[in-house]
Amino acid sequence: MARVLLIEDDPAVQRGVTLALKRRSHEVEVAGSGETGLLALERFRPDLVLLDLMLPRMSGLEVCRRIRESKQIPIIILSARGDEIDMVVGLEAGADDYVVKPAGGELLEARIKAVLRRAAPAQDAPGASGPAGEERHGDLTVDRTALIVAKHGAELALAPSELKLVLFLTAAPGQVYTRPQLLEQVWEHSFYGDVRLVDACVMRLRAKIEDDPRKPVYVQTVRGFGYRFGPV
Repeated sequence: MARVLLIEDDPAVQRGVTLALKRRSHEVEVAGSGETGLLALERFRPDLVLLDLMLPRMSGLEVCRRIRESKQIPIIILSARGDEIDMVVGLEAGADDYVVKPAGGELLEARIKAVLRRAAPAQDAPGASGPAGEERHGDLTVDRTALIVAKHGAELALAPSELKLVLFLTAAPGQVYTRPQLLEQVWEHSFYGDVRLVDACVMRLRAKIEDDPRKPVYVQTVRGFGYRFGPV
C-alpha cells in the first residue's frame, strides 16, 4: 500500500483515480489545485504524487518544479493526449513518469509500483550484489548501499529515475544501451513511444553531474545507438 497525493482539478478524474487506487488498498489524498497540493504535501507526506498538468492558477509544471526544489519524492504526470509538449516539459522539470488520461486502474497500479521500486533501486540494479562500499568514477562517488551519488564529496539530489539510471549505467561502464533497453530496465516500460522518458532523464541528470552538460563526460551519447557511462 502507498500513500498517494492526487493533484487534479477535474472532479470526474478525482473520483475515478481515487476509486481505482483505494480498490488496490492505497491511501489517497486529493488536492484540487497546485497551491492546496503543495500544502497537502507537507501535511499528508505521501509516498508519491500523481500530478495533473492543466491546473488552475498554478500550473502542474510549476508545482513539479517547486516539489523538486526540496524533495525527491516520485512524481507521475497525468497528461491528456493533446498535451505532448507540456508532458515533455513536465518530464524535463523533474517528473519520473507519465500516464495518459483516462488511465485504467491496472495501468496506474503498474506505474506506481514501478516508480516506487525506482525510489529504492539498489536491490534491482546490476552489480548491486557486489561488495559494499563506494565506487569512484572520476569526480563522482556512487554508494550503492546508501543510495548516494556525490560529486566532489557533495551529495547530489537525484530524483528516483535519475538515481536508478546512474546505478544502472555505472554498473557496466562503457556498455552501450539503447533507449528501449534503458526504458525497459529503468522505467519497466515496453512501449517504444515512451523513449522520451529516457532523453528527458538524461538531460536532467547531465545538468547535475556534468561540468558542462553540452559536452558530457559521464553519460555519453552514442549516436545512432543510445547511451553509455564513461569510461572516465
